[in-house]
Formats: sequence, C-alpha cells, structure tokens
Amino acid sequence: MVKDKLKIAVLLGGTSEERDVSIASGAQVVAALRRRGHQVVTVDTALGLLDEDAERALLEARVGLEPPERTALVRMRGQDAGAVLSRAQLGDQDLLFLALHGGTGENGTLQTLLDLAELRYTGSGRVGSAVAMDKDLSKRLFRAAGVPTADWLMAPVDAATVADTLGFPVIVKPSQQGSTVGLSKVSRAEDLQPAIELALRYDREVMIERFVAGRELTVGVLGDQPLAVGEIVLGQSGVFDYTSKYQPKGAVEVFPAEVSAEIAEEARRLALAAHRALKLDGYSRADFRLDAEGRLWCLEVNTLPGMTATSLLPQSAAAMGIDFDELCERICQLALQD
Repeated sequence: MVKDKLKIAVLLGGTSEERDVSIASGAQVVAALRRRGHQVVTVDTALGLLDEDAERALLEARVGLEPPERTALVRMRGQDAGAVLSRAQLGDQDLLFLALHGGTGENGTLQTLLDLAELRYTGSGRVGSAVAMDKDLSKRLFRAAGVPTADWLMAPVDAATVADTLGFPVIVKPSQQGSTVGLSKVSRAEDLQPAIELALRYDREVMIERFVAGRELTVGVLGDQPLAVGEIVLGQSGVFDYTSKYQPKGAVEVFPAEVSAEIAEEARRLALAAHRALKLDGYSRADFRLDAEGRLWCLEVNTLPGMTATSLLPQSAAAMGIDFDELCERICQLALQD
C-alpha cells in the first residue's frame, strides 16, 4: 500500500528517560511531514492525542541538560499505554510514525501492541526492536555475523575480574537504555561499583564493556542501503554522553567523515551487516569506534535514532543528497511496502 498523501499519527514523548529527545525528534518530523502535504496528528504515548494548543506547548520544549526527573516519569508510567493509544483513535490513520526513543517505545513493547492491533508503523518490528535494545544480545549477534565488537561482562562482577578480563578503563552502562543515559567511563577499580549502581537506576541489567580508545564513527542505514559515514569529534572525556549529544557545542559532527575510502566502505558494510543481523527494518544507525590500528568496533545499533534535522541519521542521509523532508518521506514509504 503506497499513497501520495497520507493520514499519519506521529507518536512521541512517552515515559522513558529519553522523553525530551523524543519530543525534539517528533517536533521536526511533524513539520516535515506536513510540508510534504500529509495530514498529521500528534500523539504523546503518555498523554494521548494532542489538540493544537497542547501540541504547540509540547513541541516548543527543549532538551534539558539532564534526562527528565524520574519521579515525573514514574507518575506518567501509571497510565495504561493501551488505553491511551485506543483513545487516540489510531485506527483511522494510514501510518504511525514512531518518533519515540528508549523504553517501551523502542524495545518492542509498543511494536507488539501495534502488531496486535494490525496498525502499520515505521521502523523495525517487535523482534528486531527488542534484540537491538538489549546490548548483551545484540553484541552476541554481532559476533555471530562477523561484526567486531568489544569484549564485555555483565554485572554482578567484581573489580578484580574486570581488571583481569577487560582491563581498565571500561564503559559501564545500562543494558537496555539509550542516549548514554546512566553511562560512565571507569578508569579505577574503586569507581566500578558506584558506576554499576548508577546504571542500575535505569535498568536491572548492567554491561561492563572494554573501552576502545579512538575515533567515533556513525553510519545510517535506509532500507537496505548504508548511508554516509560520519564522525563525532569528542571532548576530553572521550565519551559521547547525554550532554555532548543534546547541548550546543557538546561535540563536533563531521559528515562525511574524513577517513580513507577503505575505512568508509568497511564501516558501511559493517553497518548493513549489523542491521541485518538484528533483523531490522526500515532504517537504523550503527555506531563504531575506530582504533589506532584502523580496526572498527561496533558499539550498538539504534532502531529509532534521533530525528531532528541535525541528528546523526539525518546528517548521514544529507551527505548522500537526501534532505530531511525526503528522509521522513522515505521512512514512511518503506513502512507501507507490502
């Protein structure tokens, strides 16, 4: 089913720690799809269908220095997501554009509900979404598919085992969280447990991963086509953390990346291999580290990456001649293909 002009509901907000990021993405997706002539409504999956005033108030918000306060998110999580979506009358829409990030919006839970309701939506299905969000499972599949990824352990684990197996420094992060929420770089054994406790605030499973020093590269995938390779030039911490991602001058992003043609082609090949290994659909974005020996290490794959015009996936597409409005259009059309 492919139509020129569609009735589209953009789903955004939600109750994950990435709520603010999702709203920023959704605001620009709504505007882009309206510029393309589609009939668009906005649905906050925590609150329901938004009227014009509520939409304007929500979409004018900015991403804060830190994720939203957990107490506010917990209150929102008291809502019945199924009931909220039912009240939004999504069955009248041709397509749902998922501008959600993290939590139940990206981990396959929402996708399962939408599949049961036989509603079409953008991005990956329930299986790919769930597997990609679980960093432990995804890294196992990367290795099975020949995609290099850094060694890792899962908590609980003591500092001596980490030192012997991985060595310091390491990256400690929630296993099922995005936007580097709850992530720490740990260089000393005595700092390991506090970092694990921080990550446990956001997820019940915590990964400890060997830190790969080097350059940070990113590659978008659209359909079955890898896009341009980009580089995130990091600050002194060497970590692309929440503040670096969403605050002005947090990091410098270069598209296309200034790497050799051989490295660029290998990054694109591995991004597509990772996309396929996780059984993803529509689009994704793979993040890599390029070490001093020129080896690429896959960090993770995002199934619902940021979708502002200056987010990494849109920049990856723009470097291939695909502007933001066209990218949003192509994502919709991919979701409508039988």
